[in-house]
Amino acid sequence: MWESIYISILIAGFGGGVVRGLVGFIKHQFAYKSVKFELYYFLFMTFLSGIIGLLAAVATKELGISIVGVSTFTPALAFIVGYAGGDFLENIYKIVLKKTSIYEIPDVLQKK
Repeated sequence: MWESIYISILIAGFGGGVVRGLVGFIKHQFAYKSVKFELYYFLFMTFLSGIIGLLAAVATKELGISIVGVSTFTPALAFIVGYAGGDFLENIYKIVLKKTSIYEIPDVLQKK
């Protein structure tokens, strides 16, 4: 059976990802005028952010990495790793594929 600390780490990682998704959503809502709210899109993206946070927290815990000199992986650290999980995955993508961004800029918009 899973230890309660492991379950706490899973929940904290998921929670960190959800908070990150909510922050991104709020920034998007206030960055543009007349943004339409789509409930299903909001729920899906928030859930997806939570899953990414959970996976980042589990991966970090299983690797046994000490963060800021702390060798014990706590739910608080899992929350932080979960929050930063999306950025972590994006940066890994950039490093592996040697691209500056995940998103492609159309040729029409690129400076020549």
